Amino acid sequence: MNRKFNIILLLFILVLMVIIIGNYIHLFFTKKGIDYENKGTYLKVDKNNIALLIEVDKKQLHILDISSNKIVKSYVVATGKVDTPTPLGSFKIVEKAKWGGEFGSRWLGLNVPWGKYGIHGTNQPSSIGFNASAGCIRMRNKDIEELYNIVEYNTRVNIVNGQYGPFAYGFRKLSPGDRGADVLEVQKRLKLLGYYDGALDGIYGEGMKSSLIQYLKDNNMPLTDTIDFNIYTKLGIILME
Repeated sequence: MNRKFNIILLLFILVLMVIIIGNYIHLFFTKKGIDYENKGTYLKVDKNNIALLIEVDKKQLHILDISSNKIVKSYVVATGKVDTPTPLGSFKIVEKAKWGGEFGSRWLGLNVPWGKYGIHGTNQPSSIGFNASAGCIRMRNKDIEELYNIVEYNTRVNIVNGQYGPFAYGFRKLSPGDRGADVLEVQKRLKLLGYYDGALDGIYGEGMKSSLIQYLKDNNMPLTDTIDFNIYTKLGIILME
């Protein structure tokens, strides 16, 4: 009787060992087949057919499907403070990096000509949804990690704030030292008219000032280095939604 019991017990232990070892083997090969660095989430998109739209005023970053012009997914973000605004305009992703500290776990650099700006994570998640940065777009770390695995170099990024594109909610007065998409638009117009031959960098420097003064002289306008509504209008720059 004892022998029969021992045989049954031994068989039970062997079956149990086979089940346990089998589970370990299954888990090993399952994990081995996953690329944890680039593994997708439930979000499946064509990486070559997307663009990003960032609405500064709404604190939203959208992934757009270019072919259908539909929003694939949206994230809440933080944008620049009043005195350090987020750059407006159309840019591209030109840098991808894994940083840390205040920049969170990922960095996506933009080709903004007048400064170093990007989309990145943060060690201050409570700032998301507010004007809190020095101009960059902040995301929660889990969100930037998902976005980082989706976007490629040269992915287009359009940043808007209000209804007038690079002019946001209207013309602002520009003075030497100012930077931004509106400065860039004035540079383009002065270059088109043959007055400005400097870099189209969105920075109001001495070269742009000199070209503006010459333009004002040639058009019998009061000399000033401040670009106001009258100068915008004379340059043929109008607000378009």
